[in-house]
Amino acid sequence: MGRYFIHLAYNGANYNGWQTQPGLPTVQQTLEEALGTLLRQPIAVVGCGRTDTGVHASDFYAHFDYGGQESVDGGRLAFKLNNFLPSDIAIFGIFPVADNAHARFDATARTYQYHVSDRRLPFRQGQYCRIYFKPDLDRMNEAARLLMQYDDFTSFAKLHTQVKTNICHLSEAHWDTVGEEWVFTIRSNRFLRNMVRSVTGTLLDVGRGKLSLEGLKEIIERKDRCAAGVSMPACGLFLTKVEYPNI
Repeated sequence: MGRYFIHLAYNGANYNGWQTQPGLPTVQQTLEEALGTLLRQPIAVVGCGRTDTGVHASDFYAHFDYGGQESVDGGRLAFKLNNFLPSDIAIFGIFPVADNAHARFDATARTYQYHVSDRRLPFRQGQYCRIYFKPDLDRMNEAARLLMQYDDFTSFAKLHTQVKTNICHLSEAHWDTVGEEWVFTIRSNRFLRNMVRSVTGTLLDVGRGKLSLEGLKEIIERKDRCAAGVSMPACGLFLTKVEYPNI
């Protein structure tokens, strides 16, 4: 039995998230079915995270175990998968790892980016969220710096999820202008369910003058999801980097 990592990317518009759900199209299910067909045995795939419906990933890792008599030729399998999978999933590489390597638990940091614009961008449909105001980027970056002073993000976590802690250690949070879009980048050792979209919506409230920095501080310290801003739509969110100690 050998364990392998898959490096991939996907456009999440046509999927109900990463994780397999009965009767719904997901990235995990699509990948498992393709691998099972090509390797001629049932294959279970474990992803580095669980992106929600409509969320994209330009950098994603997963692992699977293969019990065939011969080892997997990663390059050849990646080539076959790219010809077998739908065009909104791309395989960058497949390589052997230690038997105890884990795509989710071994990741030391993840980076997400959220894209917004106040313009109609026909060639970016489904990959950004349109807003109807010009945000104050300086104020939003002040708010992002304030965010990094905290590690309890209960106020931005989806309610009624089974997690042991809401503590996350941010190492990066900032807004940048990229072409006709404003992009929020956030990096942490871990993220809570729906956290990035909720944080983004709250920072945009700061950027439109609806929320003060003192108000943001109160929201964080209240540790109450109902106090934070609206959760932004999935279409503008990308998982852009997953980091491992030895990859």
